[in-house]
Amino acid sequence: MTRAIKVRHLLAALVTTVVLAPPHANADTGEFPDRAAAGARGPAWTGTWEAAASGTADALPGASIRNVVHTSVGGRAARVRLSNRLGTAPLQLGSVTLALRRPGAKAGPRAVAGSMRKVTFSGAGSVTIPAGRDVVSDRVDLTVPADADLLVSVHTPVDSGPATYHRSALQPNFVAVRGDRTADESGAAYTTTLNNWYYVTGVDVLGSTVGSVVALGDSLTDGTGSTFGANHRWPDRLADRLSTLPVHRRLGVLNAGIAGNRILLDGRGPRALSRLDADVFSRTGVRSMIVLQGINDIKGPPEQTDPRVIEDAYRLIVRRAHAHGIRVVGATITPYGGHSAYTRAREAARQAVNAAIRTRGLFDAVADFDATVRDPAHPSRIRPGYDPGDHLHFNDSGMKALADTVDLTALAP
Repeated sequence: MTRAIKVRHLLAALVTTVVLAPPHANADTGEFPDRAAAGARGPAWTGTWEAAASGTADALPGASIRNVVHTSVGGRAARVRLSNRLGTAPLQLGSVTLALRRPGAKAGPRAVAGSMRKVTFSGAGSVTIPAGRDVVSDRVDLTVPADADLLVSVHTPVDSGPATYHRSALQPNFVAVRGDRTADESGAAYTTTLNNWYYVTGVDVLGSTVGSVVALGDSLTDGTGSTFGANHRWPDRLADRLSTLPVHRRLGVLNAGIAGNRILLDGRGPRALSRLDADVFSRTGVRSMIVLQGINDIKGPPEQTDPRVIEDAYRLIVRRAHAHGIRVVGATITPYGGHSAYTRAREAARQAVNAAIRTRGLFDAVADFDATVRDPAHPSRIRPGYDPGDHLHFNDSGMKALADTVDLTALAP
C-alpha cells in the first residue's frame, strides 16, 4: 500500500469518527463538562481522575462493585462519570455512591465514617445509560482531598449485557456479589476482588485548580511494570510534581492510557485517532495533553514501519487538539531492545519517528523520554535500573524518570 493511500485511510478514519459518548449535561448547571472554564474566576470544575474505556467484560447482575480511584487534585465537591460506551444494551444502575476511602495499607473497601454520599442523576438515585453513551452525575457535596483514594460504588440489579471497563487498573477493586451494598461504610460485604475498573471512567472536582492535562498513551502510560496498588504510573508521578506548584499553576492529571493501544488500528481499546473525543476533548478543563504512543504500531502485528504514516497521525491529533484550544506535548518513543518483538527494521522506524518528533515541529513541545531512559551503552535498550525485566515497560524508578522529564511550563504556559 502506498503512503498516499495510507494517509487517505487515516484521514477517512478521522473524518468518519463517531463520537460514541457525548456526555450528558450536568443537572446542576446545564453545562457540558468540556465547557468548564479553566482558569475562570472563582471555583471551576476540573478533572482529577480518568480511566479510558478499554473493552468489555461479563456483567455482574445483582452485585455491587466498589471501584477505588486516586485523585490528582482536590475540591469542595465532585461529580462522577459513568460509561456504557462499549455496551450493547441499556445499562441499569440501581444506585451509585461516592465516599472517601479509609487510609492505610489494609483499608480495602472501607469508607471514611461519615463520608458516604448518594450520587444522583438529574435528581434521581438510579440511572439508565443508553448503549454507546456516558453520563455525568449531579454535583456531590463532598470535600475531596488531593492525592487520596475515593470509592465509587455501583449496583447493577440486572444483566445489562457486556460491561464497559478498564482492564488494567493496577489497583484492587471489590465486589459484593449479592444485593445493593453501595451505601455500606464497612465494606465487609465486598469479599471478592477485581483488577479492573467497572463503568466508572472519570471524577471531576470543583475547586481552584486551573485545569487538567491528559496523558494519552498505551501500557507505558497505563502503568504496566509499576508496583500494583501504589499509584506509581508516570502520570501519577507527574501529579506529584504538579502538586508542589502554586494553585494558579496546578493541573489535574487524567490518565488516558490503555495497555496494548495503538494510534492507527483498533485492538486493545479503540485506536487513539478514534477515542480523542471521548478520552480527551470531552474531559473537564483540559488545557494540554501529552502523547506517548506509537510503539505498538511499530512492533505490531501488523507492524507499521513507515515512520511517515505515524508522523501524519501525530499531525492529525495535534490539529484536532488545537481546534479545542489544547496544547500538545509529544513524547519520544522509548527503547525496547531485548524485547521479543524487537527487530532492526522496527528500531529504524522508532528512531525515524523520534527524529521527526524532535526536529519537525509536530508538537507544541517535546518530552524526550527516549533520551531520559535509554542505556548510554546500548541506546536501543532501557537503562537496567528502569527495566522491570521485559525490556519494554518501566519499574517505579523508570516511571518517575519519565514524569521528571516533562517541562511543567509546557503544560499551561
